[in-house]
Amino acid sequence: MQKNKYSIILPVRDGGEYVKVCVKSILAQSIQNFDLHILENKSTDGTYEWLKTLNDDRIKIYPAEVKLSIEENWARIKEIPKNEFITLIGHDDMLDEHYLTTMDALIKKHPSATLYQSHFRYIDASGSEIKKCRQMREQYNEPEYLDAILTNSLDTMGSGYMMRSKDYEKLGGISPYPNLLFADHELWIRLTGLGYMAVTATEGFSYRLNQSVSKLSGASKYIDAFFLFLDFLTKLRGKNITIANTISTTVPGFIHFYCKSLAHRLLKTSVSQRNNKTLKSLIKTCGTKANELAPGTKINLMSDPAIRLASFIDSNAISRSLYLLFRKFYSKPIYP
Repeated sequence: MQKNKYSIILPVRDGGEYVKVCVKSILAQSIQNFDLHILENKSTDGTYEWLKTLNDDRIKIYPAEVKLSIEENWARIKEIPKNEFITLIGHDDMLDEHYLTTMDALIKKHPSATLYQSHFRYIDASGSEIKKCRQMREQYNEPEYLDAILTNSLDTMGSGYMMRSKDYEKLGGISPYPNLLFADHELWIRLTGLGYMAVTATEGFSYRLNQSVSKLSGASKYIDAFFLFLDFLTKLRGKNITIANTISTTVPGFIHFYCKSLAHRLLKTSVSQRNNKTLKSLIKTCGTKANELAPGTKINLMSDPAIRLASFIDSNAISRSLYLLFRKFYSKPIYP
């Protein structure tokens, strides 16, 4: 019997109705030479019980022995048997019926690529389309993909990417970050470094915006993951001069963007949940990292009024308490 070519990997915990829609979309693929590997993570909403009722030989369920974090559950991908090609999907996302057919054609067109992606759409909680992803080029080499990530000119998610299992294993799988967003960034960059990414203009899946992993992560973990990613970029700089120049050119803006975003996230976090992190230390470390990654570029993050205001609010307990009280009645950031 011929071995299936594709493995679709679905980590899930408490998937509710979303995982039912997701699994249905996977099983409805127009080509059938795939396995569905489900990493079940101690669901308490009946997800596991529902999955066990599915009578389909393509489905393989791997229950976790203990409750894991999202990141730990996704890390189990390395431990399970996989076919030649793998793709990962969040339990609230959906594959189009022709997703595998489209990716199969893309692989045949670009046999030397090491990462594959299709265009996609964003959907809301009800499944209605919100918008299309931004237009992508047909090919990205490592410096081009890195530039797109650091300039935020590419829509990149955990779902939809396809790669060879041997390449995934060669790189050690998803790195152990406390946040999947930056772990995904590192993995996709490293995969393009083995060859290049090929893209099809055909839409292949839907990404649901209501359950963003990055939004669910606490400020402390998000900051730790961000600095781990900057450490990765520090190591990557030594690969060649093109990579080094790409990082030097783009990383100041990347760090500035996340410093502002993380400052707001940390500001609305109570001191007891910060793991001793302060805005002052965040801003200082961001500045140090920027100057290390882009030598000769003297970035002054405090020149940004939004960051300066956040630092002022966080400088004493009274202004911090007033801000948190204000947040109860006004949910939007008080600075852009």
